[in-house]
Amino acid sequence: MANEHAHTVSSYEQELTRLRALMTRMGGIVERQTALAVLAIVDGDVAAAHEAQVLDPQVDALERDVEALAIRLLALRAPLAGDLREIVAALKITGDLERIGDYAASVAKRSLKVEAPSSEIPLGGLRSMGRLVQENLHRTIEALSSKDVARAVEVWQSDTVVDELYTAMFRELVTYMMEDPRTIRSCTHLLFIAKNLERIGDHATNIAERVYYAATGEMLPAERPRGGGAAPKG
Repeated sequence: MANEHAHTVSSYEQELTRLRALMTRMGGIVERQTALAVLAIVDGDVAAAHEAQVLDPQVDALERDVEALAIRLLALRAPLAGDLREIVAALKITGDLERIGDYAASVAKRSLKVEAPSSEIPLGGLRSMGRLVQENLHRTIEALSSKDVARAVEVWQSDTVVDELYTAMFRELVTYMMEDPRTIRSCTHLLFIAKNLERIGDHATNIAERVYYAATGEMLPAERPRGGGAAPKG
């Protein structure tokens, strides 16, 4: 019986380790997708745009693998306390990661539709927003893989800056459309791109909140930091 119990415990730990590895792998892919999407829009990198879209099915497949393993653990292992929180959080985090992948693919796809005279539209704000979103996502994936509570809180607190950059970008692009109707098509795509980047930031913050809960058993405040401004939230 002792050997059987030891085997069961060992198998359970292996399954938890595999769950964490799948999550880390999924996080790494969506982080790369996001980096490629930003490269596609700010540098006009067509190859990066295509690669970001090609990676999306891998993210979807990993989401299914994580869900299947998490459900198996819940059904057969009856986890308690920290393990239970981690497994439940994994189910929610995979949803956030999958959405990040979708938004990154959307940014990449739209980058191919931005046309002249978009070259006259400064992309400094979008570049700054993309860089910050990438940094937050990177910190989020690090927090996820290492259960780093302090890093999760950093991401949660920095979401307000992403919101402020989005608001500034929204106002700037609307101004361009009002001043020069020729830019309306390109600016519309850029508005959707900016919104998708803002949503990537939101989902990174969601993950940070879930990492914090899984590690501590406590919830971060329901009202997360928000940037000011009149740009619509979706």
